[in-house]
Amino acid sequence: MEVEQIKRIVKDQEEEIKDTFKKERIIEREIGKINFLKSNILVIIGVRRSGKSTLAHLLLKGKKYAYINFDDERLFGIKTDELNKVLEAFYQLYGETKYIILDEPQNVEGWELFVNRVQRRKRLIVTGSNAKLLSKELATHLTGRYIDLPLYPFSFREFLNYKKFIPDIYLTESIAKTRNYLKRYIDNGGLPESFKIGKRYILRLYEDIISKDIISRYKIKYIKDMKELSKFLVSNIASEMTYNKLKNMLNIKSVHTIKNYVDYLEASYLIFKLERFSFKLKKQILAPKKVYTIDTGIANIGFKFSKEYGKLMENTVAIELMREKSLDPLIEIYYWKDHRQREVDFIVKKGTRIKKLIQVCYDIQKYGTKKREVDALTIASQELRCNNLLVITHEFEGEDTKNGKKIKFIPLWKWLLVPHY
Repeated sequence: MEVEQIKRIVKDQEEEIKDTFKKERIIEREIGKINFLKSNILVIIGVRRSGKSTLAHLLLKGKKYAYINFDDERLFGIKTDELNKVLEAFYQLYGETKYIILDEPQNVEGWELFVNRVQRRKRLIVTGSNAKLLSKELATHLTGRYIDLPLYPFSFREFLNYKKFIPDIYLTESIAKTRNYLKRYIDNGGLPESFKIGKRYILRLYEDIISKDIISRYKIKYIKDMKELSKFLVSNIASEMTYNKLKNMLNIKSVHTIKNYVDYLEASYLIFKLERFSFKLKKQILAPKKVYTIDTGIANIGFKFSKEYGKLMENTVAIELMREKSLDPLIEIYYWKDHRQREVDFIVKKGTRIKKLIQVCYDIQKYGTKKREVDALTIASQELRCNNLLVITHEFEGEDTKNGKKIKFIPLWKWLLVPHY
């Protein structure tokens, strides 16, 4: 590939970005305090179309920088030894630049060596839709020399900002509107383009992730098995799973194959899983995992015979907690279950201390339901030595006391309005 050809691609992409910023409503993302100056490389990772590229441009707003997106069919097949021509194209187009954005560079084999060389003289923002970007290629050559930032789809707060709606938690009309917005948010998820296009876009994105980020990238041989596994997991959110049960259900011979497939889905940010908490590491490793999807819109694209709103609420809370974890490296998220199958949906651990216990329940005012959820919380509270007990509900708000433990009840819409980091 010649430098002139690369220059044309770079300029085309630059115009496309400018057009997007002119026509679209661009909002600031909630990413905490990222000190880009502490490292020469910032790596933004997350599911496809979650806004990684837009965030990169926002972070360099007002600065002179160069940009190239390798997820462009005109750049497919570019070789490692041609990457220096990209730099040459930048110099010819922009002169001396301090900042460079490399979008989806993992599409080029050996890209990490290029980044390692360039970062000695430049500051780079690298974006990618695959966790292997960090765990394998980049980490091998840049140990400790980069900051990684997982980016999730829009939070409910970001969604309301996009809709130009400022909720007032004391006004009845505002509360009703907030609840309506929450229903739309849970139905369609937080992927920015889904706000305009809807479920058809989400389905297309899901298929792109499966075909491009998993089947093509990992050279999957048994495509039907991979697709069935993925569909099962995103259709059964907030449920426990074991690799052996998945193997038997899908009639796949090897547990190892199942584990690999689940790892690929997780690496592509389509799903994430939580470990069952135990003070004994071996028990934690062997116990079933709970699986969630990265966006509730994906769980709603027609894979179910009926919607389970309670499960969607739980998935929404799980994503918010993972967002909290992404901004605080000391945070760990688990679920808890004892030998009598009493369960707490979320355990939030920070350092050596259990910070809070959270249940999610659609209709807590049913006596049997409330007793089950509260009993599990109080038992876990004693075992884990944590008195910060919370039940996230659909509508109910209040407080209760059980066995000397105070339990707070808060509706999901209200809990989501306050950042938890």
